[in-house]
Amino acid sequence: MQFTGTDDYISTDDLAIAVNAAVTLERPLLVKGEPGTGKTELARQVAAGLNLPMIEWHVKSTTKAQQGLYEYDAVSRLRDSQLGDARVHDVSNYIRRGKLWQAFTATEKSVLLIDEIDKADIEFPNDLLQELDRMEFHVYETGETIRAQVRPIVIITSNNEKELPDAFLRRCFFHYIRFPDMDTLRQIVEVHHPGIKADLLTTALTQFYALRETAGLKKKPSTSEVLDWLKLLLAEDLTAADLKGDGKNALPKLHGALLKNEQDVHLFERLAFMARRQG
Repeated sequence: MQFTGTDDYISTDDLAIAVNAAVTLERPLLVKGEPGTGKTELARQVAAGLNLPMIEWHVKSTTKAQQGLYEYDAVSRLRDSQLGDARVHDVSNYIRRGKLWQAFTATEKSVLLIDEIDKADIEFPNDLLQELDRMEFHVYETGETIRAQVRPIVIITSNNEKELPDAFLRRCFFHYIRFPDMDTLRQIVEVHHPGIKADLLTTALTQFYALRETAGLKKKPSTSEVLDWLKLLLAEDLTAADLKGDGKNALPKLHGALLKNEQDVHLFERLAFMARRQG
């Protein structure tokens, strides 16, 4: 069982090595990187590349670790008892299975994605330490122990919004997805926009990398944003010459796909003003 990427996902050698190492060690793969660098999509493509079912758990700021295991609906049980419903005699009728329960009880190997774990509170990773390590947990209401029949491939993503506990990190195989170099980004673009003209792509990527490297930029555009930008350039049928323009405007064409806050737009407007004055 070796992951090498898919037709729809360009995987660098070090990323493929990280995925396969995590599979071999049977450890969760913790993936960090800038937003928009394909961390979530990696899990989906690992599932597709290895022909495995996919279970996704998208973490929010209000998500609790217990929800990944199960939830006991005491309110519904109380209501049914007041109505004389016979279901109240079986507590399992009020147990809602979480994503970890689904992955642990799957009859075949699966890929479990725990997406953006750093959105939850700091105790969230600690609350899952034993469950992910031992691949089992106890259901106190029914007295049963849920144990993984087939150990799933666990992929955990983080946008690095907060530090994760050392005890949690120790149980994971870690990989940081670096922003792709121009050659790798060309391959990614070719997957999403096959047949794009070479001169247009070269000019667009040159402008894109120059924009990313601008000092003082608050939010650097990501891989997903450059793909959206190129889609707009193709839809507008712009050429390499259109992108170059007259050289007086520091803002690229259709910059709203790349710059996502007014501070960065003002930065480029000031740069353009200074360039005109010097000219």
